Amino acid sequence: MSGPEMIITNAKVLTMDEDNPRAEAVALSGGRILAVGSREEVEALAGPGTRLLDAGGRTLLPGFVESHLHLVLGGNELSQLQLGGVHGFDDLARLFRDYAAKNPELPLLMAQGAAYEILDHPVTRQDLDQVIADRPIAMMAPDHHTVWANTAALKAAGILHGAAMPPGHVVVMGSDGTATGELLEFEAFSPVLALTGDLHLQLGIATGGEPDPWPDAAQRAKDKQKVAAGLAHCAMHGITSMVNMDGNRYTCVLLKEMEQEGRLTARVKVPFHFKPHMDLTELDRASAMAAEFQGEWVTSGFVKMFMDGVVDSRTAFMLHDYPGTTERGAPLFEAERFKDICTEIDRRGLQIAVHAIGDGAVRQTIDGYEAARLRNGPRDSRHRIEHIELIDRADVPRLGALGITASVQPPHPPGAMDFPMSTMDHVFHRHRWKDAYLTRTLAEHGAHLAFASDWPVTDVSVMRGIQAALTRKPYEGCQDERVGLMEVLKAYTAGGAWAAHMEGLTGKLRKGLAADLVLIDGDIESIPAEQVGRTGIALTVAGGRVTHDPSGMAEGAE
Repeated sequence: MSGPEMIITNAKVLTMDEDNPRAEAVALSGGRILAVGSREEVEALAGPGTRLLDAGGRTLLPGFVESHLHLVLGGNELSQLQLGGVHGFDDLARLFRDYAAKNPELPLLMAQGAAYEILDHPVTRQDLDQVIADRPIAMMAPDHHTVWANTAALKAAGILHGAAMPPGHVVVMGSDGTATGELLEFEAFSPVLALTGDLHLQLGIATGGEPDPWPDAAQRAKDKQKVAAGLAHCAMHGITSMVNMDGNRYTCVLLKEMEQEGRLTARVKVPFHFKPHMDLTELDRASAMAAEFQGEWVTSGFVKMFMDGVVDSRTAFMLHDYPGTTERGAPLFEAERFKDICTEIDRRGLQIAVHAIGDGAVRQTIDGYEAARLRNGPRDSRHRIEHIELIDRADVPRLGALGITASVQPPHPPGAMDFPMSTMDHVFHRHRWKDAYLTRTLAEHGAHLAFASDWPVTDVSVMRGIQAALTRKPYEGCQDERVGLMEVLKAYTAGGAWAAHMEGLTGKLRKGLAADLVLIDGDIESIPAEQVGRTGIALTVAGGRVTHDPSGMAEGAE
């Protein structure tokens, strides 16, 4: 065989390479990009074994980089009951009972995507007992920070009468001395999730620990099936690289085994999860993971932390009281200790990613990064803040000044995609709406942007995310926080790759980089913004391998 393995031609190629921003064709060979240029020059490279794909004028982009998702959790949840968009007791009961009838063997009937407003009052275990009383059932909020469980589930989990919890994690108790059914944060609801038998998949985000005992080959095979389901779901949406925001060494081992088995269809970066109770010596595990996993498909090298919870449950840490309350949430790390932790992680040459939603959490995170830089000296650290749902204006320029990446999610602002606008009134003072869910303002002050979905918190569809970014309406009396199409596409490709220290491998269509590409089913520059989310993915290629081809265009090519 001579010539490139595949040429995609007659395309509107947006390379995200500032030195060569547009082209018509791309040639692939050996998992790498062989050439990017005009139809004439690239087609001239074709040999007798080359597959020639006519893109028909569609847009060809670098494969999407999903900068913040939960691959294993998302893959696991694909088989659970989905409650997105469901409202009212009747629909809730009908769906749960149907799911129960179809799954008589499940030890826990688990549902995902239950809106905080799913009933016209706060959900209790008694509400869920009326749905199903004789089997354990539970449902997770879209943000994955609250679970509601029925009495049978609370009994089976051993928490009906409460349980001691670390700060920020709450088994909510009623006046009768028993649990109400509402469980806030991981430690509180992990005893319920454990009923499924797959809690070991949650350890990366729940405790930062490893499975004990280590899963045997049969269990790993089951777990890899869940990962494979998640990977296939992501490939359908053009994703070729992802930053997994939970995980541990076990996650890396599963992914590495899948790579060796030829089943890994995206590049995955996995963190070490540092929890508040841990001693700094635990970071030896983070360094070990970074050293063990540094190939082109499975990497580590960063540490994830949670600074706070979420706004809906008022566990996000605010500088001021929530509307109508004296609550502010609380940081999960003490400020000075957090500076020491950041300094040690940075000293080891590892990247830091911190979940920070409230303006108090965002400030404390920036303070930690600033302390690390002052103590260790500046380096190309690319530390990141995940979410940034509210930020004090004084802190906005600090991201750019410190080289911090704003890892934000276009589907998250209420009203932009699936989350209801009602959240805004509950948790943000009106005069602070102008400081909520900033994108353009952060970019204009020098912050690097990386876009994502936080799947399974929201739909992983990048096209829907692009639409949300392009069509988001300014809140009443507030500035427009949208960035332009090219900036949006960059934040889903080259920007995400840079933020993950992967720019030498992927994120642009440039000769020598990985053959990671996505072909949009249309010309993205001419599709009306409000229709982008309905635009399909015609082809996904990761490392030169076709991972999604709904119409068989790559199979029929010669």
